[in-house]
Amino acid sequence: MSAADVARAQVEAVYRQDSRRILATLIGLLGDFDLAEEAMHEAFFIAVDRWQRDGVPANPRAWLVSTGRFKAIDALRRRARFDRSQAQLASMLEQQEQDPSEEEMLADDRLRLIFTCCHPALAADAQVPLTLREVCDLTTEQIARAFLQRPATIAQRIVRAKAKIRDARIAYQVPALNELPERLDSVLRVIYLVFNEGYSASSGENLMQRELTDEAIRLGRLLLQLLPEAQVRGLLALMLLQASRQRARSNAQGELIVLDEQDRDLWDRALIDEGCQLVEQALRSGELSAYSLQAAIAAVHAEAPSAEATDWAQIVGLYDVLLRDWPSPVVELNRAAALARRDGPQAGLAGIEAILARGQLRDYHLAHAACAELHRQLGHAEQARAAWRQALALTRQGPERRYIERRLRELG
Repeated sequence: MSAADVARAQVEAVYRQDSRRILATLIGLLGDFDLAEEAMHEAFFIAVDRWQRDGVPANPRAWLVSTGRFKAIDALRRRARFDRSQAQLASMLEQQEQDPSEEEMLADDRLRLIFTCCHPALAADAQVPLTLREVCDLTTEQIARAFLQRPATIAQRIVRAKAKIRDARIAYQVPALNELPERLDSVLRVIYLVFNEGYSASSGENLMQRELTDEAIRLGRLLLQLLPEAQVRGLLALMLLQASRQRARSNAQGELIVLDEQDRDLWDRALIDEGCQLVEQALRSGELSAYSLQAAIAAVHAEAPSAEATDWAQIVGLYDVLLRDWPSPVVELNRAAALARRDGPQAGLAGIEAILARGQLRDYHLAHAACAELHRQLGHAEQARAAWRQALALTRQGPERRYIERRLRELG
């Protein structure tokens, strides 16, 4: 491998691991999303040449932030010929401390960025897409699929939200404690969406993106330090308990292994123990939340030695509470799947078909997959094939598509 190839590989590794942290820091320094993104990409481009010549710096992240900041100042100087305000902004940036210290680049940069993206001045339907785009580097297409929206609609929301942050001079900071509650729901939702995209990618050839699940858990831990409330504990517990199964969710070829078929010896007991402790703390507080209840369900799964030994009655009961206080079609679908394990496949199938008959979850591939599996168990081969085909048409992730194709082949 040539020196240029080595340098390029090193830059790409840093980009995969740290690009969103670098972007978050540059946004804080520059106060402008688009300028920060342009500066970050230019810094990485320069790094390919400089690191080949001089070697990788001791602190690559600080080097990239500093380089990006100076490139942004240069860009503002060029624009100053047409806009005097750009010259004033460049001068202000030059007067800042020249090299961001490690303390300035602490891991909570992305947490500050999340709270900025979830500011109440922004439209509610733009907060989460903006955060997923800027904090997690998801494409507008990936975000659109997560929200069942057109990419153009999501792109417009993101552009308007960025303009609002710039024009309203929304501060890049974690809010004061008395301001946290009104922004907490959006922040928790964002962190969990990040986790879900990492735990089961919405598209592509990889089943999981571990860097996203790790990042979501890291943000959850930071948020719990800042705000040790029951729903934050519940969310962190839920993510830890789900993450505990990651090693068992795929085989050596990266193919999907469903819950019932997983080798539970591969589950991470340290994450399970930590998650169960957090669940108990959250439930003992007396402040129920949707995250705490979902975490309690995950804990029942985690503590069962096998799928057959799972306490399905307890899981159905927890879903009953969740559906009563935080109703949604997805919760109803999950309850129907649990009901099938407790009362038999016909009971679960009736619940799923009722959801689909109302026109809900028709574009959700997991609803059709669950329907197909229950038809298979009941011996309804033709209905199972039709449901699997519908699920396949809606699935954009490679491992899930191949799993469904295997199920179709098994049906002949």
